[in-house]
Amino acid sequence: MAENDDHPAVLALQKNGAHPMEVAAFRRRLAQLADPDAGKVPGDQLSPVDELPRLDDLPEPDEATTRAVLDRLAVIKLNGGLGTSMGLDGPKSTLEIKPGSSFLDVIARQTLSLRESTGARLPLLLMDSPTTRPASLERLGTHPGLDDQGLPLDFLQGIEPKLRADTWEPVEWPANPELEWCPPGHGDIYTALAVAGIAPALLEAGVRWCFVSNADNLGARPDPRIAAWLAEHEVPFLLEVVRGTESDRKGGHLAMRDGKLVLRESAQVPDGDPSFGDLTRWHYFNTNNVWFDLSAIAALQADDPAAPELPLIVNRKTVDPTDKGSTPVIQLETAMGAAVSSVAGAAALEVPRTRFAPVKTTDDLLVARSDLWELRDDGAMIPHFDSQPPVVSLDKAHFGMLRDFEARFPGGAPSLRDCVRLEVRGDVTFTGPTTVRGSVVVEGPAEVSGTLEG
Repeated sequence: MAENDDHPAVLALQKNGAHPMEVAAFRRRLAQLADPDAGKVPGDQLSPVDELPRLDDLPEPDEATTRAVLDRLAVIKLNGGLGTSMGLDGPKSTLEIKPGSSFLDVIARQTLSLRESTGARLPLLLMDSPTTRPASLERLGTHPGLDDQGLPLDFLQGIEPKLRADTWEPVEWPANPELEWCPPGHGDIYTALAVAGIAPALLEAGVRWCFVSNADNLGARPDPRIAAWLAEHEVPFLLEVVRGTESDRKGGHLAMRDGKLVLRESAQVPDGDPSFGDLTRWHYFNTNNVWFDLSAIAALQADDPAAPELPLIVNRKTVDPTDKGSTPVIQLETAMGAAVSSVAGAAALEVPRTRFAPVKTTDDLLVARSDLWELRDDGAMIPHFDSQPPVVSLDKAHFGMLRDFEARFPGGAPSLRDCVRLEVRGDVTFTGPTTVRGSVVVEGPAEVSGTLEG
């Protein structure tokens, strides 16, 4: 294999017009790949995290402090994903989450309402991909006033070559050359902000902090308590975490290694290592809600254009994700929250489960569309459950794709306020208003309505 300086993938990236910072970050990932244990974090190298500070214990800032801290904050939503896993052919953020309102509509309402109530500037930006950009900007364009901050409403995440799994050289796929490229994970945000000129523009405008979350997590709103706490204690990076539950076994968890906080994603667990799912050991799981000081990140990048240094995640796929017989490839990725281990002074904060309500599957979508969540005029998604929502498991063969899912709920989502667990097996259609109470298993083929109790 060629050295990194003249590696074919580096040359391909440069030929594609990549910024020197993007090239530097990719070279670092290639160097990490050369390690035989690249992208692996064994559980025996980690120890549990002790008690963390809690959002519920932070003081509520006064009106003047709230305006001051939010006036120096930018809100960024990770919006690069298509809803292909649910059968969509466009941005998942344009999916209807409540009648007449998509994720982006709710985000826009949240932002405009908070600006109005506090008087803060609070610019909103999306980190888009080329495929999500047009439809997303069109949707945001229906909300007057979002683009009055003198900043663009979005910037693009980077791309890099997919590597053949056998040679680590750029894959070739003449049938669709676009499939030869991939995003480098949401850890690319630090580089992308700088390359797009957004980071320096924000700093020049007096914006110091960024709050970043997934576009499909409507529980993640800017909280003045966190913003004030960061400013008071000069915390350069903060990762929001929740107490682990059964539903978090595939997410990333927080741990300690060599005296520092680290984030371990499921893709970093070595084969045969059973430690990842041990909820008695790993108490805190990543929400992918992060806060960081733009000036602190800029200082790191001044010394190292590939900063912050992030652990490698090796994602193994096929060049055409829809064709399992196509060429095996590896994608070199990083996670945004992993900066908790590389930014000096970084911290983590335990937040309520209500700040972590992502929609990754139709199971999650049913919960979001149900009466467990109430969408108010200001865009706030108000939970109607105590600590965590019920566990929903729908038969993937009949509910996995959005079209099939919606056909089986012609009357809308059932009431789940009194539900503990709902499992649906087989082909079941909820033909009319339905209420689920307790733990219920429904087996099909069947048509159901009314009250289901278990």
